[in-house]
Amino acid sequence: MAQVPQTFFDALAVRTWCGLALEALGRAREEIDAINVYPVADGDTGTNLYLTLESAAAAVEAVFAGHEVGAGGLTGKPALADAAHAMAHGALIGAQGNSGTILAQLLRGMTQVLAADGETPHTDGSGLRLALRQAADSARRAVAHPVEGTVLSVASAAADAAEATEGDCGTVARAAYEGARAALAATPEQLAVLGRAGVVDAGGRGLVAVLGALVETFTGETPGAVVVSAGHALSAGHARVVGDTAAAGDSLADDECAPAAGGPAFEVIYLLEAEDAAVARLRDRLDALGDSLVVVGGDGLWNVHVHVDDAGTAVEAGVEAGRPYRIRITHFGAGDVHTTGAERPPRERVQRAVVAVVPGEGLAGLYTEAGATTVLARPGEPPASGELVQAVRRAHAREVVLLPNDADLRHTAAAAAEQARTEGIRVALIPTRSAVQGIAALAVHEPERRFDEDVVSMTSAAGATRYAEVAVAERQSWTMAGICQAGDVLGLVDGDVAVIGTDVTATAESVLDRMLQAGGELVTLVLGDEAPESVAAHLEARVRESYLAVDTVVYRGGRQGALLLIGVE
Repeated sequence: MAQVPQTFFDALAVRTWCGLALEALGRAREEIDAINVYPVADGDTGTNLYLTLESAAAAVEAVFAGHEVGAGGLTGKPALADAAHAMAHGALIGAQGNSGTILAQLLRGMTQVLAADGETPHTDGSGLRLALRQAADSARRAVAHPVEGTVLSVASAAADAAEATEGDCGTVARAAYEGARAALAATPEQLAVLGRAGVVDAGGRGLVAVLGALVETFTGETPGAVVVSAGHALSAGHARVVGDTAAAGDSLADDECAPAAGGPAFEVIYLLEAEDAAVARLRDRLDALGDSLVVVGGDGLWNVHVHVDDAGTAVEAGVEAGRPYRIRITHFGAGDVHTTGAERPPRERVQRAVVAVVPGEGLAGLYTEAGATTVLARPGEPPASGELVQAVRRAHAREVVLLPNDADLRHTAAAAAEQARTEGIRVALIPTRSAVQGIAALAVHEPERRFDEDVVSMTSAAGATRYAEVAVAERQSWTMAGICQAGDVLGLVDGDVAVIGTDVTATAESVLDRMLQAGGELVTLVLGDEAPESVAAHLEARVRESYLAVDTVVYRGGRQGALLLIGVE
């Protein structure tokens, strides 16, 4: 469907831009993934950019959804600042890989201008010029050792071209796009490894796609083809142009920092809650440990990316600086992925794996010990379908059982499963609605069984597990059990509020009694960090004294949103 061009930068323009950029990266993803040489031939640059933008777009959509009905039932839309902050935050928490981390900082830099307080709104062409400059400068500052011939060069060229142009947002966006496209074509002359491979920078290629979407947002016109490789005529300075798909054998670079000779063995990425001073010290420590260091974010929340040989020390450095979470450690392989032209021997796929979404670090550890590949869902930050697809790929199995563990993730998980099937992976989606149902399913998982039999057994175990949670109400609301006030303790059984109370332990006991009235053999309790220390012992005693032949098992869930998860099977 044709987009209606935006005349100035408002919340709708942010939404339109994110949607168009996501579509553009979706079209270019395979091209970018398939051709990747510098410094790690891991073939995921396009996917990382896509997943980062998908997270940003989802956050913007959530803000719009919250404004669909305003006071008095009138429809409304969010302010520019709200949409821009959502875009930046979504990109930050969803950033994947080096390229995605830098893209997140570019979007954050633009937001710092677009959402700035002041009498003069930055919604016209002059505001867009300022935003592009702030984006380029902040991204360069985030990289420990900037290298020319990367996305940083492309971003700077876009900002330079925008600053030299007068006009409305469409005019400025087009100038930035053309400047970026010219800079992208020049990257093989700036970075020797690109010149030898006859290619342009991957991160820069992705940024050109994002800027092309910005042009379309304000003009309604789709920019033309992009220079992606230099072919055999590179020494003569002639680049060939292809359309949406690169020719086989072309390559794109993936990193914006100078790699150490040979290259470290691990990529470490995590979100970090920390103060500015602690992050400054962390930068110095991680810079001494490895290379490709990028630290982006601010206001207490950061995204840290580094390549190291000692992944444990990199994580420990984060612990000393603050509270790291969503920790992802990727082993690059047997040392050959840092060598241009070398190919990794393909790793043999396992026959079957389980991929599960879990709400807390404690449960992530439990699921991992049981052999599952996990995706951590923070409160208010559900994973996008792309993250689930990545987890399925990471499991590296011919057959995958997918456990969403949340009723709200049903459609997201279904989309991920469908995508994985197109890649030749056999995927069965078990519609688990709580992590305790996932635990029950995982307990009966037997990889040696036929796939269909295993799925039926796991589905039956999950379906036979009633689930509940105890949480604190954030606002006044009408529920199935009556009106609750902010701060009330809520007991939800099978997704509906069944008990409203003022005491966590008493509410939990009431919920447990309701569940056991229908019988049960095993009670599973998953304690959140903020649950009272005594609640588990109290509930265990209650079961032991009042319900014969019923066992209880207790796990620590960490920061899982709910104070307590309860399963009865």
